[in-house]
Amino acid sequence: MGKAIQLDLDGKGSEARALIQKEIDQATTPAAKAAAQRAMAMSWGFDANCSGAVEYEQMVIAYWVTREKEEPANAFYQQGEMANEAARVCIDSGDLNMAQTWYRKGTELGLKEPGISADRKALWAYRLAHAEARIAARRGNRREAEKQIAAARSALDGMTTLRAQQEPFLPYLTGYVAFYLGDTVRAIADLEKANQSDPFIQCLLGQAWEKQGDSGKAKEFYTRALQTTAHNPPAAYAKPFARKKLN
Repeated sequence: MGKAIQLDLDGKGSEARALIQKEIDQATTPAAKAAAQRAMAMSWGFDANCSGAVEYEQMVIAYWVTREKEEPANAFYQQGEMANEAARVCIDSGDLNMAQTWYRKGTELGLKEPGISADRKALWAYRLAHAEARIAARRGNRREAEKQIAAARSALDGMTTLRAQQEPFLPYLTGYVAFYLGDTVRAIADLEKANQSDPFIQCLLGQAWEKQGDSGKAKEFYTRALQTTAHNPPAAYAKPFARKKLN
């Protein structure tokens, strides 16, 4: 699996998926098989293939369905997580309709958690509003994006134990929306308050500086993004994007 991940990072997706398929075929437990299927979904993400990611995340969701009786809280949470993961690949690959479908599905699944806490409810509301705002911005719908940002703020305000963990995602949201609605100055100001280790945010900052005419600053952020070794949605977008920009 380590070799497969490195192949994805190197832009050799078809070779990576051949190795991951062997992991799926040879898995000795359902959990191991689901983990390999999730890796396959991410491999498709590195190729900006929304449908491929959705196909394999659905397999992982099916595994967590089998765990509902044994670990109900975690099972429903993981189902929501996997749906959102698929949605993230889709929005980053430009399939906004599919992204919206799967973000909504993720919220629906996550909220099925038995005895769900108020904080967890607020988390799912926050994540959905966050996604809806980004999708609206990508569509050029300023009014809807602002409405969803307000909903995200409200959900964040409703959190207690999770608030500190989730606060850094708000400037990511407002910066993202500002960027796609054409306000690069605001985008940079907000994104600089977000997680500076996130390769996706590094790419957004690179694009914003590029639009501001500062190619040196843009290159600095693309170079940082290219160094990621993660195998997750932010890296699946950032690694190929930064490589193209720098080549």
